[in-house]
Amino acid sequence: MFNLLFSTSNQRKINSYTPLIKKISSFESRLEHLSDNELCSKTVEFKKKLYKGNTIEEILPEVFAVVREAGRRVLGLRVFDVQMMGAIILHQGKIAEMKTGEGKTLVATLAGYLNALSGEGVHVVTVNDYLARRDSEWVGQIHKFLGLSVGLIQQDLPKIERKLAYQCDITYVTNSELGFDYLKDNMVLSMSEIVQNKFAFCIIDEVDSILIDEARTPLIISGPSEAPVEKYSRTHLLSNILVKDLHYEVDEKARNIILTDKGTLFCEDQLIIDSLYDLEDPWVQYILNAVKAKELFIKDVHYIVRDNQVVIVDEFTGRIMSGRRWSDGLHQAIEAKEKVAIQQENQTYASITYQNFFLLYPKLSGMTGTAKTEEAELDKIYNLEVICVPTHKPLRRQELPDLVYSNEYRKWEAIADECYDMYRSGRPTLVGTTSVEKSELLSKLLMQYKIPHSLLNAKPENVEKESEIIAQAGRQSSVTIATNMAGRGTDIILGGNPNYIAKSILVDLLIGNTLVTKNLKLKQLSLRTQTSLNNMLNSLQEDLKQVSFSVLEIEKKISIACEQVSTSNNFEHKLRQAYQMILSEYTSIFSKEKIYVSQAGGLHVIGTERHESRRIDNQLRGRAGRQGDPGSSRFFLSVEDNLLRIFGGNRIADLMQALNVDNDTPMESTLLSKSLEEAQKKVEAYFYDTRKQVFEYDQVLNSQRQAIYAERRRILESGYPRDCVLQYAESTIDDIVKFWQASKENKTKSLNLNIKIKYLLNATDTFSISKELYGNPEELKKWIIEQVRINYDLREAYLEQIKPGLIRQLEKYYLLQQIDNAWKDHLQKMGALRDSIGWRSYGQQDPLVEYKNEAFNLFIEMITHVKHTVVYAILRSRLMIKND
Repeated sequence: MFNLLFSTSNQRKINSYTPLIKKISSFESRLEHLSDNELCSKTVEFKKKLYKGNTIEEILPEVFAVVREAGRRVLGLRVFDVQMMGAIILHQGKIAEMKTGEGKTLVATLAGYLNALSGEGVHVVTVNDYLARRDSEWVGQIHKFLGLSVGLIQQDLPKIERKLAYQCDITYVTNSELGFDYLKDNMVLSMSEIVQNKFAFCIIDEVDSILIDEARTPLIISGPSEAPVEKYSRTHLLSNILVKDLHYEVDEKARNIILTDKGTLFCEDQLIIDSLYDLEDPWVQYILNAVKAKELFIKDVHYIVRDNQVVIVDEFTGRIMSGRRWSDGLHQAIEAKEKVAIQQENQTYASITYQNFFLLYPKLSGMTGTAKTEEAELDKIYNLEVICVPTHKPLRRQELPDLVYSNEYRKWEAIADECYDMYRSGRPTLVGTTSVEKSELLSKLLMQYKIPHSLLNAKPENVEKESEIIAQAGRQSSVTIATNMAGRGTDIILGGNPNYIAKSILVDLLIGNTLVTKNLKLKQLSLRTQTSLNNMLNSLQEDLKQVSFSVLEIEKKISIACEQVSTSNNFEHKLRQAYQMILSEYTSIFSKEKIYVSQAGGLHVIGTERHESRRIDNQLRGRAGRQGDPGSSRFFLSVEDNLLRIFGGNRIADLMQALNVDNDTPMESTLLSKSLEEAQKKVEAYFYDTRKQVFEYDQVLNSQRQAIYAERRRILESGYPRDCVLQYAESTIDDIVKFWQASKENKTKSLNLNIKIKYLLNATDTFSISKELYGNPEELKKWIIEQVRINYDLREAYLEQIKPGLIRQLEKYYLLQQIDNAWKDHLQKMGALRDSIGWRSYGQQDPLVEYKNEAFNLFIEMITHVKHTVVYAILRSRLMIKND
C-alpha cells in the first residue's frame, strides 16, 4: 500500500529527510531539562546567530527541536517525525501533501517560526476568517511563548489594527484579505495609509483550493459605473421566450452560450434594432448573460437569495461569498432573473489574479491533503514541487467501488438506505453533496426515514453551526450532510470531539445564562459534576456582572482558558476549572463511543456525485481513516449526474438497458470507474487551460501593473516630488518637439509650436520662440525646458508665500490622481481588448501575440497621457484662496 501511495522518486525525497530528522531529535533530551525562560531565550540566541552570519539551514535542527518542545509545553502536543518532514518541505518553498488529520496546522508553526527569525515577517494564509482566528489563537500560543509577535487579519478590521497585525513576526490572514490589502495599498495617497510590509515568506493552508480553485477568479476592487441597468430587465424577458437548440445552443463543458443565426435575427426583431453587435449600442453580451443566468446558473447551487440579494456560493468550498459579485454583467442578469434590485455595473479600479499575486513572494510554500493530481500546474505556474508526506499511522480506509443507478431518484433512495443501515449499526456517516438543493433533498428523505441528522450547507443558519456539526460528526450513529469538505478546519474524531463540546457547553452556559440542569448536552454528566459545575458557574456569572464583556470577548476568554495549560488570571482560572470538569467526563463518554464506533467500522463517507475535480472527491474520502482509524467510502452515481451525462451517460444507459438491468439494481464496474476518472481528467485539463489562459493574459497586464505601482510608490516615498514633475515636463517637451518635427507643413509648424508652448506655460501674448532655435531641435528643446523651469520656480515661490509646503502637496496629489484615473481607464480598455481579441484567430493570427502588441501600445499611450496631463495641470492650474 505504501508503494502505491508514494512513487519511487517521492520516496527518495522522503528518505533524504531522515538524517535531518534524526539530528532534530538529538536535541530533544537536552531541551527537556531547560526551564521555560531558558527555552524562550533561545529565540534571542537564534537571532544573534543569524546576525553573525549563520544560515537558516545551519540552525534549522535546533530551531525545530525548540518549537517541538514549546508545542509540548504550551499545547500538550508533541510534533511527530512526519510533521517535521512536512515543516522541512514548507521551509524549502515546496508543497507538503499531508492527509486529513495529520496536523498540518502544527506543521506551519515550525516553518513559520524558523523564517520569522530573520525579522522579515511570515504570512500564514488560510481560506476563511474562522480558520485564521482559530490558528492564531491556538498554535499562535507557541510563537508567543517563544517571544514572537502574532498578528491576525479579519474582515472589517480597522486600518490601524490591520497595519499593526502586518508588522508582527507571524501574521494569520485569509487569501482574499491579503490580496485586497495589496491592491488597496497601491491606491493610497500617503505612505501612512499603507498597511502591508515587504513580502518575504508565505505559507498557504489548503494551497490547492487557493492556487487552483480560486485562480480562475481575479481579485477586483471596483466602483459603480454609469452604465444603465434597463437592458438587463429587457433581455431577461427576452431570454424567457428564446428556445433552446433553436435560438441558442448550450455548451455545458465550456459553460458557454452560442446564439444561432435564427436566434440573432429573432433578438434583433424583438428589440427593434439593426444589429446586436453595434459598437455604439451593443446588446449581444446582455442577451448571452441573460441566457447563461437561465440555463447555467441555478438557485441554491451556484447562488442563494438572501435579504433580497443574490449571494454567490463557492462551488469548491460550499460557502457563501458575501460581498463578491460576478463580473461583466452576469450578476446583474441573475438579479433580473430572481426579480431582486438590479445593482449598477461596476468599473474596475484595480485587479490582480491569485497567480500573479502569490508570485510576488520571494519564497512561497503550501500544505494540503490533495495536491498531487495538480502537480503539473503547480510546477509550471508557481514553480512549486509537490512532495507526499507519509501518514503517521498506516491508512486503514476501505475505498469501495462506485455504484451507478439508471435514474437519479433511485440513487437518492439507495443513499438514504445506506444511511439507515449505518445508523442502525452505530457507525457515523458523512454524506457529501454538490449543492444546497441536493443536500436539502437528502435531508427530506432522511426525515421520512426518521433518521436524526445534521445539515451543513451554504444557508446562513447552517453555516453558523459549522464547526460544531463537523466536530461531532464522528459520534455513534450520527449522520451529517455537507455540501463540501474542503477547508472545514475541524477534524472528525471517532466517538466525538470532547474538547469542542466542553468549550461549546461553557459558551452556552455563560452567554445564554442557561442552568446546567436545563442544558441538553449535559444530561450525560453525573449529578456530582452537575452540582460542582453549577457552583462554579454562579461564581463566574458574579464576576461577569462586575465587568461587562461582549459575547465575542467572552468567547475569546473561554478559548484562551481552554487552550492554555496554565493561567494567572483568576477569572480564566475558574473558566479552565469548569472546562476541565466537563472535558474529563466527556472524554470518558466519548472514549467508550470511540471503541464501539471503531469496532463497527469507523466513519463511512458517502459521495453523492463525482465532482469535476478528483481533488474534491479525495478531500471527501480523506475525512475517513484519519490517524490510522478504520473507515470506508463509497460513491453513489446515476446516469443523470452532470459528469456522467456530459461524458457519455447515454452510452451507459443504453448498456444497462441492453443488459436488462432494472432501476433498482446498481451497476458496479471497475471499467466504469476508470472511464469516470478519465472524464474528470478531461475536465481538469480544460480548467487548467482556462486558468493558464487567465494567467498568460494577466502576465501582460501584470508587467504594466508592476511598472505603475512602482512609479506610484516612488512618488509616495519621495519627499521632493518636484523632480518627478520636471522629469514628466522634459518628456512632454520631447514629445511636442518630435511631433513638431514630424509635421509636413513648414509654414505652419513654427506658429503651431509657439502656440503650443505658450499654452503650456500659460504665458502672455508677448511670448515668442526665437527663429534661430527652429534650426536646431536639440537647442530648441533645452531652451523650452529652461523656460518651463523658470516658470515653475516662479509658481513655486508664489505658492510658498501663500502656504509653505503647499506646492509639494499639490505635486503629489496631481501625480497620484492622474496615474489612478489613467490606470482605471486603461483597465477598462484592456478588458474590452481582451474580450474582442479572440476574433483575430479567424484571421490566422495568434490572439495572445496580438494582445501583447496592442496592450503595449495602449500602455505607452496611457503613460504619455499621464505625463502630459500632470504637466499641463500643474503649469496651468490657478488656485482660489478663500479668505476666512
